[in-house]
Amino acid sequence: MTSEESVAPAARVIKVAIEDEMKKSYIDYAMSVIIGRAIPDIRDGLKPVHRRTLYAMWGSGNTSDKPFRKSVKAVAATMENYHPHGDSAIYDTLVKMAQPFSYRYMLVEGQGNFGSIDGDSAAAMRYTEARLTKVAEALLIDIEKDTVNFIPNFDGSTKEPSVLPAKIPNLLVNGTSGIAVGMATNMPPHNLGEVCTLLERFIETPDLSIQDILSIMPGPDFPTGGQIMGSEGIMNAYTTGYGRIIVRGVAEVETGKRDTEKIIISEIPYQVNKARMIENIAELVREKKIEGISDLRDESDKDGIRVVIELKKGINAQVVLNLLYKHTQLQTTFGVINLSIVDGQPKVLPVTDILRHFLAHRVEVVRRRTEFELQKARDRFHILLGLLIALDRIDEVIAAIRASPSAEEAGVALIDRFGLDMVQADAILKMQLRRLAALEHQKILDEKTALEEEITRLMELLSSEANILSVIKVETSEIREKFSDPRRTEIALGADFLGKEALIEEKQVFLALTEQNYIKRMPLDTYRQQRRGGRGIIGMSTKEEDCIGSVFVASTHDYLLCFSDKGKAYWLKVYDIPEGSRTSRGKAIVNLLNINDESIQAVIPVANFRSDHFLFFATRNGTVVKIGLDQFSHPRQTGINAIKLRDGDELVDVKCTDGACELVLTTRHGQSLRFHEETVRAVGRGAMGVRGISLRHGDNLQAVTVINFDHLLTITENGYGKRTEFEEFRGHGRGTLGVRNIVTDVRSGMVVASRAISDTDEIIVMTASGIVIRTRVDEIAIQKRSTRGVRIIRLDDGDRVTGFAIVTAEMQTPLDEDDQKEEDDQKE
Repeated sequence: MTSEESVAPAARVIKVAIEDEMKKSYIDYAMSVIIGRAIPDIRDGLKPVHRRTLYAMWGSGNTSDKPFRKSVKAVAATMENYHPHGDSAIYDTLVKMAQPFSYRYMLVEGQGNFGSIDGDSAAAMRYTEARLTKVAEALLIDIEKDTVNFIPNFDGSTKEPSVLPAKIPNLLVNGTSGIAVGMATNMPPHNLGEVCTLLERFIETPDLSIQDILSIMPGPDFPTGGQIMGSEGIMNAYTTGYGRIIVRGVAEVETGKRDTEKIIISEIPYQVNKARMIENIAELVREKKIEGISDLRDESDKDGIRVVIELKKGINAQVVLNLLYKHTQLQTTFGVINLSIVDGQPKVLPVTDILRHFLAHRVEVVRRRTEFELQKARDRFHILLGLLIALDRIDEVIAAIRASPSAEEAGVALIDRFGLDMVQADAILKMQLRRLAALEHQKILDEKTALEEEITRLMELLSSEANILSVIKVETSEIREKFSDPRRTEIALGADFLGKEALIEEKQVFLALTEQNYIKRMPLDTYRQQRRGGRGIIGMSTKEEDCIGSVFVASTHDYLLCFSDKGKAYWLKVYDIPEGSRTSRGKAIVNLLNINDESIQAVIPVANFRSDHFLFFATRNGTVVKIGLDQFSHPRQTGINAIKLRDGDELVDVKCTDGACELVLTTRHGQSLRFHEETVRAVGRGAMGVRGISLRHGDNLQAVTVINFDHLLTITENGYGKRTEFEEFRGHGRGTLGVRNIVTDVRSGMVVASRAISDTDEIIVMTASGIVIRTRVDEIAIQKRSTRGVRIIRLDDGDRVTGFAIVTAEMQTPLDEDDQKEEDDQKE
């Protein structure tokens, strides 16, 4: 080797910075993936592999009017000529285009096992058969009329279309999904009839508003049906190209044997694997995240989906269904990204821009098709002129041809003698003898006349874009009439997400709060009814130094307005209070509320914060304050100041009023004062209030009662109580001492609670040691003022009553056979 040869290779080395080469190579790779693999073209809505597969089937005559062919033939033709990236990728594409649960309008008609919605794979390509559908043919029709550009295939041996003519807005109709480098597309399918109608309207009115679009195309239309919850995500997707659409399966509740209910799922969200969803439900049941399901089975068949979920007796089916929406793929979110290739670049577009680009493509296709047909008509018209010249002088033509030694010389002779060109001369030489007849001559004249009219029509069509748009509108209407079908996906009105309340059954519950602020909730039927004077049952375990402070009944969906002794208000949802057993202690309310050095003195269940209702506050020293309920409608984690207290005073009770109520204030020593709330002016939060009742030395205000039922029920700490007619209490001026309500002495004890009550109600009385009794109000005697009342509960030594809760007639549940028998035995 010479010295020159040894240095020659080094002279051809080009030094490049590694970061520059990596950047350039990676950008090239990324663009290759974006343009050539993962992102569809906005014009025909197809990725290259889909376009190549359809074109290969079209080119081989594998169309809807021909018998099915083995899928392997379509795969082989595609791979051989257009897509050399492996047969599995091509076959997977073909299979997906043939699945009715993947494509809203299938582009391939399959015969054999093409997979299932349960995730089962398709059979091998040698077993299945396929052919194009009529919808696919609408994408390919007119491709032979020079309507689109053709580019060389991978090896230059043939050509393939860069895009399909596409009479159908396939990108909107069938949607698409794909992950490229640094970007992704996820477009939902729509109803073809709605898309075509929208395109027709867009041709007439290009500046459509979002309301106009939604009135025609209200949202995506998935092949698996389902429900779209709300339209906010749809509006965002249509206007910006991005949106989050919440899709639910369709489920109905049916009543089975023995009054048990079952949930029937008939439709599932798009792209959800049914078998995997059922497995997920079963797993949630095993983990006790969803309770109340007794059986789960899949009864789906060729007629459709049917998943049966059997529920246990007494289980609220709607709550279970909401839990399924929350924790399983029975509800999914479809994240819309309208990304497609526009003029060789990836862009995210709103619906109007997608329509505009598709329409521009159709205008180009129709123009090129018209130009192709015009040129073809002109070429034929030119030939017909030559044929007519030959027929008019047929004898001379025959003589000239016979005198020529060869066809080439015969053509030259015709050109020289009759003024024809080579195309006309060649057509005359190819003319059959039968066309010399007079009838054939007339047919040529008729064809010439028809061509003249066709040329005129095509030239007029090309004279303005408005004429082309009219043709597109007609063709779009024909497509709609041919392929449109009813919408499958319902656009449901309602919340776009499931709040916590939707997962909680709404029912009345019993709540107990201790003096040391431990709270719990229990079902109302925890305590069965007993006769007045019974000993009760253990209702709550407490510390030795703790005791039950208050009890009440509320709905699980209610807010609890919790008021502390320092006049602050806090919010708590009833369902956030842990449910406990009959004897459990409960949970420290400090763990549920953000309170410091405070004690909850009053709790008001509130369903709606109405502006025409008020909260009436009463303090230990007899002060009262009235504040609008709507001033407490905005929960704050740290609470708010409700009223301002004087030194040494504290809040003892709060009641909700409608602004026109009469009230009774009751003190610990048994004094009661009746007055109208109109004598107390409504003020804003943070007010100090006015005098409600005057107190004797050593006495303090114990309760506020709203006069809205039959009687005033007053109970003392030693278990005595009575009902009193409200007429017994004459209206006194606010701020006076009032009158005697009940005897408070060593035997009866001091007043612990006083509330208005209906004769059909029941009460749940609780003691400091946690003993509870539930009894009917009509068993408690109606007595005059200044009496002790009757014994309601028999107490153990050292125990005392701390309060009672009211169970109205609407809250009461019928007794079952065993409970009814026990009550009958008690009566006997």
